[in-house]
Amino acid sequence: MSSTVTIKQGQVRGFEDHGVWAFLGIPYAAPPYGALRFAPPAPAPGWDGVRPAQAYGPTALKNGYPAPIDALLPEPAIAGEDCLNLNVWTPDPGLSGLPVLVWIHGGSFVYGSGAVPDYNGRAFARDGVVCVTINYRLGVDGFAWLEGAPPNRGLLDQVAALEWVRDNIAAFGGDPDRVTVAGESAGAMSVATLMAMPSARGLFRRAIAQSGAGHHALSEATARRIGGYLGERLGVAPTAAAVAGVPFDALLAAQAQLVVGPQQSPDPDRWGEAAHDLLVYEPAVDGEILPARPIDAIAAGASADVDLLVGTNADEQRLFLVPTGMLDVINDMILGMAATTWWNLPAEFLEVYRAHRPTETPGELASAVGTDWFFRIPALRMAEARMGAAGRSYVYLFTWPSPGFGGKLRSCHALEIPFVFDTLAASGANFVDQGTAPQGVADTMHAAWVAFITSGDPGWTVYDLERRPTMRFDIASGVVDDPDADERRVWDGRR
Repeated sequence: MSSTVTIKQGQVRGFEDHGVWAFLGIPYAAPPYGALRFAPPAPAPGWDGVRPAQAYGPTALKNGYPAPIDALLPEPAIAGEDCLNLNVWTPDPGLSGLPVLVWIHGGSFVYGSGAVPDYNGRAFARDGVVCVTINYRLGVDGFAWLEGAPPNRGLLDQVAALEWVRDNIAAFGGDPDRVTVAGESAGAMSVATLMAMPSARGLFRRAIAQSGAGHHALSEATARRIGGYLGERLGVAPTAAAVAGVPFDALLAAQAQLVVGPQQSPDPDRWGEAAHDLLVYEPAVDGEILPARPIDAIAAGASADVDLLVGTNADEQRLFLVPTGMLDVINDMILGMAATTWWNLPAEFLEVYRAHRPTETPGELASAVGTDWFFRIPALRMAEARMGAAGRSYVYLFTWPSPGFGGKLRSCHALEIPFVFDTLAASGANFVDQGTAPQGVADTMHAAWVAFITSGDPGWTVYDLERRPTMRFDIASGVVDDPDADERRVWDGRR
């Protein structure tokens, strides 16, 4: 085995990482700064000699997570303009025909990177999968609607990374015709969006969407309006040329202010779809790069031949409600306001949740309803939209409860990631509680992901509308039919 691999740009030298090979910080596109600021991704320049690929490359322009979430989700920040880079782990560059996983990180389209410790691809490579993690432009640089710039630049970056994989992954032992694209949260929303994008067609055979699906997208009108708000805060016109002249720290400060706008005042007249999605920087339906809202495109047959694994965690919203203390602040009045303002849920339907959870507080009920509205129901709709498609669809539910915060976190958002990657020992698995996290659950879940990436079958029954078979991952994992069916039916015709 050799640590030097030849790709189209030149040679890269990786390193041995616990019995597999890692190649870090490889640029897949040119640095998106200077003349390329707010432009579509341009080809990465080549180089002479051998380029070291032994450390993570620069991360995209971004803020860190706000407190107290920052203590739970590690957020590496690496300086440099060459931020459109990726990382590869492979069992052996000398092999061929191996399945490939391309991981798109989450972070509300404003945080995150491919360098997060939980995303180390070593275990996938150990089990015969070439694993790739990527960076893409975030926030204003990736998703703000600016005159003189293409929309959805962060999505175009993701497509460019997939094209790089198509053109180069064979050099690492991977098969470009056996690519699975996967992600969590905003990364999963990205996966659903790629399934709806004409430019991504043919770049992957399978897709995994963890805690994110196809409902989250802005209309062009909303995206333009938010771009105008950005210009107002910066004191410049909402154009690519004007915003490019703003210092990075001022831009990031304005971005941070806009991000919390819909949370502080969820007014649909001001924020449009973002008043409910709470994401001011997310994919925008522009009619060309993204022709339709992803769930609508998928329902109309987009990526019908792609195998899909989609699912959620049982208590997603607790990540946002427990560390902030909001779980204990929410009372019946706030719960009722949230039901009507955010979820469009009449009181009689809220009673279904009360009946199923008679001992839970208003904050705990808000978490359950919000989890379904934001995460679980969109995931199920994505599977439902593909009934009869050539590509198979599988659904899962992760229910292992974290002991974090006195057990209040339960199966919160992002908790499943170190189980999927088999990285429970990673320094980034902060809210898993490394002393008590069950390795057996990671063994089961990681093996299911490897099986799906390899064969398109994770090991349980294809989803259908009669049984609705769902793999529940917990200390004792197994298939259950239509879990929490009454709560699911609350949303029929509503979400």
